[in-house]
Amino acid sequence: MEKNQTMVTEFILLGFSLGPRMHLFLFGLFSLLYVLTLLGNGVILGLISLDSRLHTPMYSFLSHLAIVDMAYACSTVPQMLLNLLSPAKPISFAGCITQTFLFLSFAHTECLLLVVMSYDRYVAICHPLRYSVLVSWRVSISLVVTSWTCGSLLALVHVGLILRLPFCGPHEINHFFCEILSVLKLACADTRLNQAVIFSACVFILLGPVCLVLLSYARILASILRIQSGEGRGKAFSTCSSHLCMVGLFFGSAIIMYMAPKSRYPEEQQKILFLFYSLFNPMLNPLIYSLRNAEVKGALRRTLFKESHF
Repeated sequence: MEKNQTMVTEFILLGFSLGPRMHLFLFGLFSLLYVLTLLGNGVILGLISLDSRLHTPMYSFLSHLAIVDMAYACSTVPQMLLNLLSPAKPISFAGCITQTFLFLSFAHTECLLLVVMSYDRYVAICHPLRYSVLVSWRVSISLVVTSWTCGSLLALVHVGLILRLPFCGPHEINHFFCEILSVLKLACADTRLNQAVIFSACVFILLGPVCLVLLSYARILASILRIQSGEGRGKAFSTCSSHLCMVGLFFGSAIIMYMAPKSRYPEEQQKILFLFYSLFNPMLNPLIYSLRNAEVKGALRRTLFKESHF
C-alpha cells in the first residue's frame, strides 16, 4: 500500500465557488478592506510610538493587538486575493504549512491579548489606586511576552502533529487559505489525535479566555453601575458594549468553527465565518479599541496639527 502512495508536494486552494464576475467584485472589496486594515492598525502604531502621552501599559497592549491584526491579515488575505484573480493556483506544501503555523500563532496570541486587555481595563476601573502596581511596565511586558510565546508554541504543536501525517492525495483544499481542519481532511492517516489536540487547545485558548473576559467585564459593569454621573455611566457602557461585541464576534466565530458539530455548518458558511476573524475583525479592532478613545483622538489631532505647521 505504501508503494502506491504518491506524496503531495503542493496543494490547490479552491477558494470561493463563485463565477468570474463575483471573483472580481470580491477581489475589489477584499482589497479595500485589506488596505483599511493595514492603514487603521498602522495609524494606531504610529500614534502610540510618536506620542509620549500614550507610552503606557494600556497602549502597549493596543499596539501589540494592532501588530497581531496586521500580521493576521497579511498571513491569509494576499493568498486569498491571488486565488480570486487566478483560481486553483497551487501553493507548495512548505508554504501551506507555514501559512497554517502563522495563522494559528497570531490567532492564539490575539485570544490571549484580549484577556490581557480585559484584565487591564478591570484593574483600571475597579482598582484605579493600585493600577501602577498591578499593571506595572514589568507586569505588562511579562503578559505580552507570555501571550506571544504561548500562541507560537501552541501553533508549533499543531504543525508538528500535521507534519507526522502522510499526504498522498487528493491535493485540493476547499478553502481560501491553508486552514488546519481543511488540511487535515487530505491526510492519508488517522487524524483523531490531531482532532483531540485541537479540541483541547480550544478549551484552553477559547473557552478559558472567554470566561476570563466575561468575568472581567462583569466586574467592570458592576463598578459602572455605581457611577453617580449619568453621562459617565453612558460613556462607560458604550465602551464596554463595543468591546464585548468585538470579543463576541471573534471568540464566537472561532468556537463555532472549532468546537461545534461540523455537520451543522456547510463548508461555504465556514469560509464566511473565517472571514470575520481573518479580515473583518482586524479591520474593526482599531476603530473599536483605539480610534473611539479620547486620548487616541487627541494624539491624532496633535500629530495632524504638527504636520500642518511644517
